[in-house]
Amino acid sequence: MIITFIVAIVFAKFRGGEIRFGLKSPALYPPICCEIGYLILQLLVMRGNYQVIGYADIFKKIYLLSFLFPIVYLKLYKPGLIGAVFVSVGTWLNNWVMQLNGGKMPVFPSLSYLTGYVKADTFQKINDIHILGNADTKMIIFSDIIDVGWSVLSIGDILIRVFAGIVIYSAIIELNKQKNESFQLKPIFKYTKKGALK
Repeated sequence: MIITFIVAIVFAKFRGGEIRFGLKSPALYPPICCEIGYLILQLLVMRGNYQVIGYADIFKKIYLLSFLFPIVYLKLYKPGLIGAVFVSVGTWLNNWVMQLNGGKMPVFPSLSYLTGYVKADTFQKINDIHILGNADTKMIIFSDIIDVGWSVLSIGDILIRVFAGIVIYSAIIELNKQKNESFQLKPIFKYTKKGALK
C-alpha cells in the first residue's frame, strides 16, 4: 500500500500542505507502523517465506483499522464516511468474484514474476484464498490483474486503498489547518482571466 501513501502525500503537497506536520503527528503513527509491517511482509514473501501469507488477511484488517485512529483523533468523520463507502464497494466486488470462482480469488501475475514476488510454484506452496487465474476464470476484469511488482491487485483492492488515501490526505490537510489558521488549499486547476485552464 506504499503507493497509496505516496499518492496521498504528493496530492496533499500539491494542494499546499506541509508534509512534515503529518509525519510528526501521532495521528498517523498507527498507519505508518502498519505500512512498515506490510513492507516487511512483502519482502518476506519475495524471499520465499510463504507462511506469512496465512496472516495476510488478519494483517489487512489491522491495517484498515489503524486508520480509525487518525479519523477519531482529528475528527475526520466526513472523509472517513466517504472512505468507508469505497471499502464497502471494494470488499463486495472481491467477495462477488470469489463466489463466482469457487470461493477463491484468481490471480494473474506478470511483473511479479520478474521481481520475484511470485514464482512458478508459488500457488502450489501457499494455501489461502488465492489461485492462479486461467481462461476459465469468471469476471477476470475484477480479479487480481493489476500487477505492481510486489503485489497483484483487483479493482476492489484499489477501491479499498482509496479509503486509506482519503484518510492520509485529509489528515495532512487537517494538521496544516491546525498549525496555520490562515491555511488555504491551492486550487487543483488554475484558470486564466479568460476562464481557460492554465
